[in-house]
Amino acid sequence: MEKESKFTIGLVGNPNTGKSTLFNLLTGARQHVGNWPGKTVEKKEGNFNYKDKKIHIVDLPGSYSLTAYSEEEKVTTNFIFEEKPSVIIQILDAQNLERNLLMAIQLIELRAPLVLALNMEDLAKKNGIQIDIKALSILLNIPVILINAKNKKGIDILIETACKQANKSSKIKITYGTEISNELKKIKDFIYINERRLQLQNFDWIALKLLEGDTKIEQDFSKKDYYLELKSFVKKSVSHLEKIFDKNIHSILTSIRYAFIKGLSKEVIKKDTFQKKQNISDKIDTILMNKYLGIPLFLCIIWLMFQITFTFSAPLIGVIESLFGFLGEYTLSILTLWKFPEWSISLIVDGIIGGVGGVLTFVPIIGILFLIMATLEDSGYMARIAYIMDKLMNKIGLHGKAFIPLILGFGCNVPAIMATRTLENKNDRLLSILINPFMSCGARLPVYILFVSAFFTAYQGWIIFSLYFLGIIIAILVGLLFKKIFSKGLSTPFVIELPPYRWPVMIGLLIHAWEKVWAFIKKAGTIILAFSIISWSLASFPMGVEYGSQESYAGQMGTVISPVFEPLGFGNWESSVALVFGFVAKEVIVGTFGTLYGIENTEIPNETISLTESLQNDFTPLSAYSFMVFVLLYIPCMAVLAVVKKETHSWKWPMFMVLYTTGIAWVMAFLVYQGGLLFGFN
Repeated sequence: MEKESKFTIGLVGNPNTGKSTLFNLLTGARQHVGNWPGKTVEKKEGNFNYKDKKIHIVDLPGSYSLTAYSEEEKVTTNFIFEEKPSVIIQILDAQNLERNLLMAIQLIELRAPLVLALNMEDLAKKNGIQIDIKALSILLNIPVILINAKNKKGIDILIETACKQANKSSKIKITYGTEISNELKKIKDFIYINERRLQLQNFDWIALKLLEGDTKIEQDFSKKDYYLELKSFVKKSVSHLEKIFDKNIHSILTSIRYAFIKGLSKEVIKKDTFQKKQNISDKIDTILMNKYLGIPLFLCIIWLMFQITFTFSAPLIGVIESLFGFLGEYTLSILTLWKFPEWSISLIVDGIIGGVGGVLTFVPIIGILFLIMATLEDSGYMARIAYIMDKLMNKIGLHGKAFIPLILGFGCNVPAIMATRTLENKNDRLLSILINPFMSCGARLPVYILFVSAFFTAYQGWIIFSLYFLGIIIAILVGLLFKKIFSKGLSTPFVIELPPYRWPVMIGLLIHAWEKVWAFIKKAGTIILAFSIISWSLASFPMGVEYGSQESYAGQMGTVISPVFEPLGFGNWESSVALVFGFVAKEVIVGTFGTLYGIENTEIPNETISLTESLQNDFTPLSAYSFMVFVLLYIPCMAVLAVVKKETHSWKWPMFMVLYTTGIAWVMAFLVYQGGLLFGFN
């Protein structure tokens, strides 16, 4: 039986055009997020039903063109050129139509089946911009549909049009002038003569990409036996054109495309010349991006984010804590009544419920924090943060772009380190990788929450904020030091598009937050569960010792290590064991404490002392803060070291990272604790 071909839509567009909003609207929870094979760029796929048709949709990375230089551009070009989707939908921002049309022109040249979706026309009208959609459609010879991805306007018409447009391409052709056309014809003729089997399609596109020096097309032709001759032939054409136009080939082709777009825009865009009023984005930027107020306001927003997180999550945390407390006591009584062996009771109550339950308590905080971060990102403020911090980072000698991976590090250091591939300079990539672990990832958050709940209930937001702020300061200072050691030259300039502010779409925010929460829950059910059982085993053996005692294997291991941490204020062996296991994943620290401190209350039989009470017996507020500083800065988890090895192609840098992060963590925790004692803060 012949396999039924599926209808596939490729969703493309410049960053911040509403592409992800449309994707989330169409697919809802029926989507999968991962990475493209061999790439660090995020891959989103989903399915939805339209009438009697099941449609597969792929949300391609946001990019500005199809010239395959960045990872995003390579992924988009390869998907369209090789996967041959049924139709491409490009989302256009009506406020910035001219810039968006560059990709549309390249898609037309590729002969891709294309539908343009004009989004945010309401915002364009507020700024005095009117677009003649009918004229735009006629001039480009492709359908143009007016949509509003936020309120679902025009979505049904868009999908219906896309289904009708499948495998149909525009007939228009851009004229590059006599000189360029002649060189393109020579390249096409050369390929036609040498490509005996004539398997290639769209010779016009291939010739144009070869002239541009597109890395993907060149890579494809490198396998041909006539590649070297072709390369020499193309090089002569490029030299000839650059000599005539006195520009590099990219500038020549881009200027011709933009000249076409400029003429097109004059026909379809009308601007209200009487509307001099400053738009709302500009008004907000005069405050948020002020050279004096920008950084202080950024710090205030981050502080407010933590205050909101703790305020709204506190009742939910209390409910989950009570639930696991009840579950532990109920399980203990039932298993005792059924006369289960003591070791199995301890494994279930202390190891599994105590370890995993201690971590799952923090699900509300994880969810609320990432919901707020997604709101900042979708509103357009995250791009402003990168721009604001760029000025500071350039003053101290760091690459401005490096702050973008640092921001991603607040979520997880692994994708943040992968994101350093966007930096053009090799030394800048290495520098960004080396300082990224100091950014406090989401995995450290449960540790902070555990300790601030036990010691700083009145100042939770302030304490968490201080740790995140300290991570940024340490990253900048270490980056300045490494810059002088590893990279003496100047970095390339930092360019970033500042999107207009807009209200985020709730469904997109909820999907984003749920992805993070679900990943956290899965980790609790796998890695943390496994190491909770390992922690319980080490705390229970050798046979005959009291559970969680210093005579257990865990106690013996911790006792050997603990003198190292004595000057830092947490010389108890339980902390040493938790820090060792924290190398696997930082959340495991909480699970380890939950397991090791799952000790029976001698005053009230069949009840356990709470984890908070146990910590208060071994820590003071000062030593608790010192411990959190150490967790913030010490050796990153094994997943981070693995990705550092992959990105640097050497074990030298991961091993170096182990040494300097742990060394800095020890010194900073020592200064916090001993300095606190000196000033009487204990």
